[in-house]
Amino acid sequence: MPEINNFNNVNLAGYPKRSGLYDPKYEHDGCGVGFVANINGTKSHEIIERGIEVIVNLLHRGATGGDTKTGDGAGILIQIPDAFLTSECTSIGISLPSPGKYGVGMIFLPQEQRPKKKCRQIIEETVVEEGLKFLGWREVPVNDSCLGDAARNSQPVIFQCFIGASQHDILALERKLYIVRKQIERRIERTMSLGDRFCIPSMSARTIVYKGMFMALQVAEFYLDLKQKDLISSIAIVHQRYSTNTFPSWKLAQPFRYLAHNGEINTLRGNKNHMSSREWLLATDLFGNDIKKILPIIDESGSDSACLDNALELLACGGRDLPHAMMMLIPQAWGIKYPIGPDLRGFFEYHAGLMEPWDGPAAVTFTDGTKVGACMDRNGLRPCRYTITKDGFMVLASETGVLDFSPEQVAQKGALGPGEMILVDLEQKRVLKNTEVKAFYSRRHPYRRWVNENKITLHGFFNDVAPVTPNIVNLTFRQKLFGYTREDLKIIIGQMASKGYEPIGSMGKDTPLAVFSEKPQMLYSYFKQIFAQITNPAIDPIREELVMSLMTFIGNEGNILSEIPQNSRLIKLQNPIISNEDLERISNLDLKDFWTTTLQMGFSARGTADKLEESLDQLCRAAEASVDNGCPIIILSDRNLPEQLAPIPALLATSAVNHHLIRKDKRTRADIIVETGEAREIQHIALLLGFGASAVNPYLAFETAADMALKNILDSDVGVTKAIGNYMDALCKGLLKIMSKMGISTLRSYRNAQVFEAVGLSSDIIEKYFPKTSSRIEGIGLAEIAVEANARYEYAYSNPQHNSPTELDSGGDYAYRADGERHLWNPETISKLQIATRHNDSKLYKEYAKLINDQTKNIYTLRGMFKFKKTEPVPIEEVEPASEIIKRFATSAMSFGSISRETHETLAIAMNRLGAKSNSGEGGEDPDRYKPLPNGDNRASAVKQVASGRFGVTAEYLVNCREIQIKIAQGAKPGEGGQLPGHKVDTEIAKVRYSTPGVTLISPPPHHDIYSIEDIKQLIFDLRNVNPQARVAVKLVSEVGVGTIAAGVAKANADMVLISGYDGGTGASPLSSIKHAGVPWELGLAETQQTLVLNNLRSRIRVQADGQMKTGRDVIIA
Repeated sequence: MPEINNFNNVNLAGYPKRSGLYDPKYEHDGCGVGFVANINGTKSHEIIERGIEVIVNLLHRGATGGDTKTGDGAGILIQIPDAFLTSECTSIGISLPSPGKYGVGMIFLPQEQRPKKKCRQIIEETVVEEGLKFLGWREVPVNDSCLGDAARNSQPVIFQCFIGASQHDILALERKLYIVRKQIERRIERTMSLGDRFCIPSMSARTIVYKGMFMALQVAEFYLDLKQKDLISSIAIVHQRYSTNTFPSWKLAQPFRYLAHNGEINTLRGNKNHMSSREWLLATDLFGNDIKKILPIIDESGSDSACLDNALELLACGGRDLPHAMMMLIPQAWGIKYPIGPDLRGFFEYHAGLMEPWDGPAAVTFTDGTKVGACMDRNGLRPCRYTITKDGFMVLASETGVLDFSPEQVAQKGALGPGEMILVDLEQKRVLKNTEVKAFYSRRHPYRRWVNENKITLHGFFNDVAPVTPNIVNLTFRQKLFGYTREDLKIIIGQMASKGYEPIGSMGKDTPLAVFSEKPQMLYSYFKQIFAQITNPAIDPIREELVMSLMTFIGNEGNILSEIPQNSRLIKLQNPIISNEDLERISNLDLKDFWTTTLQMGFSARGTADKLEESLDQLCRAAEASVDNGCPIIILSDRNLPEQLAPIPALLATSAVNHHLIRKDKRTRADIIVETGEAREIQHIALLLGFGASAVNPYLAFETAADMALKNILDSDVGVTKAIGNYMDALCKGLLKIMSKMGISTLRSYRNAQVFEAVGLSSDIIEKYFPKTSSRIEGIGLAEIAVEANARYEYAYSNPQHNSPTELDSGGDYAYRADGERHLWNPETISKLQIATRHNDSKLYKEYAKLINDQTKNIYTLRGMFKFKKTEPVPIEEVEPASEIIKRFATSAMSFGSISRETHETLAIAMNRLGAKSNSGEGGEDPDRYKPLPNGDNRASAVKQVASGRFGVTAEYLVNCREIQIKIAQGAKPGEGGQLPGHKVDTEIAKVRYSTPGVTLISPPPHHDIYSIEDIKQLIFDLRNVNPQARVAVKLVSEVGVGTIAAGVAKANADMVLISGYDGGTGASPLSSIKHAGVPWELGLAETQQTLVLNNLRSRIRVQADGQMKTGRDVIIA
């Protein structure tokens, strides 16, 4: 496989530019992180040496790319070494002021003379313009002979610049240096495209950063300063990067300016959107009018860790203490069931109204030069352990044992738990534990009293929902208008209203992608859920229920740099599903700051794309005008539209208004409540919230559930109130599950996070109405959306008086219907395949294959659009024989329990006879199958799966195979675990799975020992030690960014990666997952191939694919 060097073809972040399906915005990193400190503040060179020793001992948590001498990044952050710098500067004619009256900038400059000179000129001019004194330059001595080729090819020239202040106020100088740096970065980005060749790792009067594209051992070898004995500090933060995914970068090596981060920010898109929206609100006397000079706050080209550092830098320079800022950014769980004190709960509730959590697995170390500390995410999904010695030394790192101590030296050992923090205060010369730190900050202001005095309650808001009286006169008419089908009533709403949870299905998805369907499609069907895999694991919503929250607020956000009681003047909602009664209460609030404006989501019936676009523009302008008039709550409604208006798809209207207000810097001035007849599925609600809605009122779904209850056609004997309550419960449970798939714990972080990929929408639609949403397949535009909306309108108005559910379309999405949606598995294809295989009839098989392959008229799949190129035929003698080709085949993973013992063993025997492989699935295997049968047949599955439940996984199980497959996700339900109902767990199955008969077996969504790429690297190592002869494979599911995950798997030394399509089968899965999670394997496979080649990793690993492959043509395309 040809591989290439792309390190000269980089974007502003230092990654290769977007190429094919590779997109640098899906880069991530996992890491080893830590700090060392002399608690009494004594500065020494030993701190530097010990910090570097920690990095070296975290080497196994880093990774290398295609160039094995180039690491993914490492670095060290220390205090300004004044004596060392004074000596060095004196030798080159620079006179430094006393400590605290000057700052040091660590600058990465391009190698080329002209841009290097221009950068230096901009830096010098900006310093002077901001009222500071530019003192001079020092070239940092380096030894680049230790670098790998890739690191050397992209190596910047590294200088330090020295900046003097006119007065001795170190905090004021820090703020001014922040302004200077932001101004420099903006000017250079505006005038030159330098990518990774220009960067300011640090510019501070208190700290300095030495970092680069290194392996741990190269840090001190490269930076000669770090070996100098007079380079001293009392603290050092260190970091060893594992660019999980692919391309290392000088710029994105850590530590950053304030922190080093091991983890993933799963809510990054939403955090960026929120920060951008609130920039207009930022104000503090500390900056005055200069605050405009630091905008935008977030560097869009930065990694998730870099963006978190940007946010922390703003809060720290804006007057927040560093621990206080970290408690805002990464708050612990504090819900009503969580056991914490009232003052601390008041602190977190107050700040929850100001800022959403930066949510995801994280262990973060941080410092401003006077304090150094660490904190954990609310779930505790990254390791963080510390040791304190009797002589006042402390080390904290991603694992214990990074430094050696005798037992006599150790005073304390410990680990941070979920949401905990630890702090070393160098001025107080002591360590502050979690309880003390948080007690101090939670009582600096009366946050609890502020919240209690300013919260706004709606009478009866937390009681049972009020009964809904359906308007049966035109109920069916409205259901037609919003695209309801009989399946929606029976399978979706009916089951949710009857049982209180979302419906379950099986098999897979064999209907066309929405863009290929002739049936009018809801806009929601063009979006697929993104989910977590390895680097940012899914959350177990059962085990982690205590830390998950659907609580949200209605009301204007405050200035995040202020501390005033009015910031807590908000309406608190338990969840974002608003009943009809609650919406009426909100609309009728008689409060100055809480009044509403209702805007209609409609466009001219039978109108074209131009009319739809014009109506969307008018809607956006009306929303902006409402905000300008001081309206804090905008209700977007399609209820009771006049006959001349057809409904605008609610998702399109919501996202259009949301992003219009963001672009106008007015989004935080108003909340958006969506009152819509469209939304009835969990996916619909999730999309509306993900694209900006604060809350949703699915009024027609409520009426439909109520009507079904009144007619006694629900599965259970429930009344209207119970039916509505069940339906809302099902929506909430489903939202929690969707959030957990992405590793997101709180709705406040999920809102506006846009964790979806569009499949089949035009780039014009995406850029204008869904900006920064992942989209790789072109498709319909406003013209087609208008046509589909008009089709529903015409269907409704063609017989407006007919009011029977039988008038609705059958649907056919979830089960084949003659008048419904097309299915690849239909009576004709199934019968031909079964008869052909039963009678070994090749002619009949070809008829079957033609039905599947010929998609010239009716396209189902992306591969249905592919055509083979005309080429010269190869002599058949040169083609690999079928007996060898078949060895590359494997059956899908199906566990003993989901299928019978006879079926499971028959598959294994057949594949072993062919020399191919059957997959055990996640249910274990009877050891008796490891003994050959008298005729020599082998009943053992060649592939043994290791899933999150580890059912039946023993050493004996693992050694009796040719391949071990680590199942991270499954195509039909990525981000969720498997489930075997208790009635299926008989004595034999329980014995194989080492469980109890009759007890339901549930595999958790994540492996509870895999919370990072480093963890899977360890598991691969362990499995290889158990069975050195077996290949170790990792199973992933196709989604945007899966290529970079696969590259991380390659770096973790897996032998093979499997990319599963979204349409694969399953024994049991929520219907919303089968239909709406993941994307076709064609996209994931192509992205994986391209990303591995770009990073010179393709030769390291085999690639496999699966997912509804039905014919030889499908196999050839794969």
